[in-house]
Amino acid sequence: MKKKEKNTEKITWISGGQLRKRSLIITLCFTLLLSMLAVRVGYIQFVKGAEYQKLATNQQTKTRVITAKRGTIYDRNGNTLAISATVYRVSINPRDIKKDENHQDNIAEHQKHVAEKLSEILDVNYAEVYEKVMKTNAYQEIKRKVEDEVITELRKWIDEEDIFGVYIDEDAKRYYPNNSLASHIIGFTGTDDQGLSGIEAIYDEHLTGEDGYILTEVDAARQSLPLAEEVRIEPKNGNNITLTIDETIQYLVEKSIEQSVKDYNVKNGAACIVMNPNTGEILAMASNPDFDLNEPFAFPTGVEVEGYDESTWTGRTQEEVNILNSTVWRNKALSDTYEPGSTFKPISSVAFLEEGLITKDTIVSDSNYTLMGSTIHCWKKATHGTEPFYKAVWNSCNPVFARLAVQLGVEKYYSYVRAFGFYDKTGIILSGEGTSIFHKEPTELDMAVAAFGQRFQVTPLQMATAYCAIANGGELLVPQIVKEVTDSEGNVIEKAEKEVVRQVASTETCKTILEIMRGVVAEGTGSNGYVKGLRVAGKTGTSETVTTDIDGRYIVSFCGIFPSDNPEVVILYILDHPVSNPNQTNLISGGAISAPEAAKLIDEIANYLKIERVYSDKDTSELKNTVMVPSSENKTVGQFKAELKKVGLNIKVVGDDNEDLYVKSQMPAEGYLIPEGSTVVVYTADDAQEEMVEVPDLKNLSVNEALNKLNSKNLCMKIYGSGKVMKQSPAAGELVPIGTVVTVDFRTLGFEGAE
Repeated sequence: MKKKEKNTEKITWISGGQLRKRSLIITLCFTLLLSMLAVRVGYIQFVKGAEYQKLATNQQTKTRVITAKRGTIYDRNGNTLAISATVYRVSINPRDIKKDENHQDNIAEHQKHVAEKLSEILDVNYAEVYEKVMKTNAYQEIKRKVEDEVITELRKWIDEEDIFGVYIDEDAKRYYPNNSLASHIIGFTGTDDQGLSGIEAIYDEHLTGEDGYILTEVDAARQSLPLAEEVRIEPKNGNNITLTIDETIQYLVEKSIEQSVKDYNVKNGAACIVMNPNTGEILAMASNPDFDLNEPFAFPTGVEVEGYDESTWTGRTQEEVNILNSTVWRNKALSDTYEPGSTFKPISSVAFLEEGLITKDTIVSDSNYTLMGSTIHCWKKATHGTEPFYKAVWNSCNPVFARLAVQLGVEKYYSYVRAFGFYDKTGIILSGEGTSIFHKEPTELDMAVAAFGQRFQVTPLQMATAYCAIANGGELLVPQIVKEVTDSEGNVIEKAEKEVVRQVASTETCKTILEIMRGVVAEGTGSNGYVKGLRVAGKTGTSETVTTDIDGRYIVSFCGIFPSDNPEVVILYILDHPVSNPNQTNLISGGAISAPEAAKLIDEIANYLKIERVYSDKDTSELKNTVMVPSSENKTVGQFKAELKKVGLNIKVVGDDNEDLYVKSQMPAEGYLIPEGSTVVVYTADDAQEEMVEVPDLKNLSVNEALNKLNSKNLCMKIYGSGKVMKQSPAAGELVPIGTVVTVDFRTLGFEGAE
């Protein structure tokens, strides 16, 4: 009998302490894992949540941009200078085109057809469009800045052929309604509407808005879901900029210097600045040559470009951009420097008077003055002898200024030059401002010639700003070009305030200088800058350059302030290297060229601003022989004839000369100021044949001689200046209708070497 085996299994007992320890470890491990998981979830949710949400949105939606419009740029009166108009961006989704259910029978042909039509309608290269159509991604831009009429044709094709995958979204395009007006101030934008120059670049952050978006749901293959709704996030347009310039004054200035460049064959262009001396606001700033803001990279017109013509010009190479930068894009009024010549004499005069060296009546000598081996002569060979200081300014006597500067001393004299801001930039917000050039350690001779404006260089803006200080009683101001910045709701974000740099002279001294400068124009070398009734104070300048002895280059200028007893406007008019002067080819000077052109411009600006005129006895005497053309509206020939007779004008009837017939039209128009005895031409029928007449040559004639010659041709005359005829428009020999007003410039000669 077998023995029963004994159970030998060993039973291990775990104590309560050990069990609790193990449980604690397991609990801690689970707690740690859960904590790590919570931290990770929190990190994903709160730290990376926005990023992952954006990624998810990008994965689930397709985004198309709605370009925000740049802010509008206005002139001081609210006239639009730059505006962004709505145009369109055309894009495609190559995947949608490939999966288009309406054209699955021959998808390859459909893709080719889409490329052909887009190329044809949008006028873009077919090969480039076809390459984009054949891409495998979800977005390809075909063309931006597409105009309305093209989009209308594109939409018609999409609707007619039920095209899927071609998208039309709003875009913005910068327009400049006035083309080249104020081009150097406004600047222009690039293809992506980013500011590249001028105000467009300086205020780019303000002008640039925030783009909007169109969101469309897509599937995993990035194809648009047919029934999905689009979500539109509206763009936020940029802020608006209001400039200090006046569109009308800017136009008058640009028209004037453009004509001067043609009339005097000016080689190196022209510049003109018009400022309000009491605020420092720039009313106009123009440089010639200029450029069309709507086509800034076009071939530079009016400029000789060696090796290029319009057929070979692209405007995109670095060399071409450099040419544009140095010619039509260059703002001469801001960036260039020049020797101011005698226009600097009022600055020197302030120093002499302010320091008590002289009074306006102090007797001074105009005899030749020798200093450090060099002799300074007066422009008049016989000199003016001894005379009161104010007459030395009228006569523009260089030796007088040289002597007084030496008496004042180098340190004291240049302290005034520095006070007027000629050693510093003006602080205007525009970029590209030039820097003046002075001797680092000027000698007495350097100072002596500087006293009459030679052998140093300043910018036109520095010169105009200094004249503003004289005009406003001695305050040197920072020139202002931006008046305010507003948002799309019209709320003011930034507003310019008058900014005074320093007081450069006493009000009394400035008043004395203005009185003397008024005499320069009324009695002295600046007489061609005289404008009836406006009390213009000014000074002409003719300065040599470093190349004068080689190429005969002079810079002629006129700087004026009006009205002198209550200044409202400062104007600086510069022509760089005129090489001809109509009828008087040897007279290349500020007095003979810049002053009369500035005077015509001053006359127009004053009329526009409605500046009150106060006529002298001389003005009144001359105006007695000038009458205003009345209106023939709703008048018979007989009635109008009687009205013309009352004011001393004659009449010539073209058509049926029946006194009971009503006048249909007249030349000159109502409001023209013409000399008494002129003939007004009236037409009694709308289809009356105009009588044409050849404009006579008025060269070197007096006012009465020119008037008689024009009257004999039934032509009228508009008079500028006094003396002998220097220029006329229309030119001699042109055929014009009878009654045409011929603008005639008269010049007083005799001061041609005064500057």
